[in-house]
Amino acid sequence: MKEIKIIEVKSEIGAGTRGASLGVEAVKIASLDLKSDFFRKHDSIEVENVNELLFDGAEHTYAKFIDGVLIMEERVCLEVYEQIFDDYFPLIMAGDHSTAYGTMAGIKKAFPKKRLGVIWIDAHADMHTPYTTPSGNMHGMPLAMAFGFDNLECKVNDPRGETLDYWEQIKNVGMQGPKILTEDIVFISVRDFEKPENYLINKYNMNFIEVEDVKKAGATVIAQRALQMLDHCDLIYVSFDVDSIDSRFSTGTGTPVPNGITVEEAKVLNAELCKDARVCAWEIVEINPTLDTENRTAEGAFEILEASAKSIISRPVMVS
Repeated sequence: MKEIKIIEVKSEIGAGTRGASLGVEAVKIASLDLKSDFFRKHDSIEVENVNELLFDGAEHTYAKFIDGVLIMEERVCLEVYEQIFDDYFPLIMAGDHSTAYGTMAGIKKAFPKKRLGVIWIDAHADMHTPYTTPSGNMHGMPLAMAFGFDNLECKVNDPRGETLDYWEQIKNVGMQGPKILTEDIVFISVRDFEKPENYLINKYNMNFIEVEDVKKAGATVIAQRALQMLDHCDLIYVSFDVDSIDSRFSTGTGTPVPNGITVEEAKVLNAELCKDARVCAWEIVEINPTLDTENRTAEGAFEILEASAKSIISRPVMVS
């Protein structure tokens, strides 16, 4: 049995809407309302955040708070690395999605020779760069960091000086260079992306599973399909953004998008994925209780988290 260590990342430095840093506590409250002892059974550790920088205002127009984002990527990277090194399964509860890159960097730091596949369950492709971003919000950039993209072919902004210095540093967190290859990602439920991201998906022919596919084939089949697409990978990291869920059920997130998957589909999908022994880290992000009067999004998120954790714990132990 693999022991889980919960890593709490109460950071919202990369988000455009305030409140995602409260998501971790909202999920804990949901667990109490649902009468679960999950957080009593599993140890957790909190990564110190730099949310106080938000009060200073954003200096870098095309990569807001990039100095703080860099700090968070390094801290998350180190924490994920240390938990893997100590033979725990890192289950990450994070605020905004920008720190997902720190998770990938931490996995690669622990397993530099292994090929890492990523299953990205999200309404957004999160592959913007300071050169292409329409908002400057860095929770739209973690995969560009992981791939080492600048995407100059789609350049619309002209970031300079310090912004670019930080961007180069971010791309080398944990170890030099890209953390994942373009053929080693599967997008699920992405339905709101801008032209620069679409350009990259088509250029590299990235694996893409639409909401319609989940509805038609069912979440169990889709989980198997996604895992098959990453057959060639040694390890898999699953990153689950609650905005992958239809906006009718995920009001408590900063960027809700209609026509998503249901809570039940998300639950089955994540639980099935986590049965695969190659899944070495699982993450849930972007729960914002300030946008949700009844904490419904956090309740759905907790059910998904608990189902995923059950799959991880009940996996047979691999003898290495």
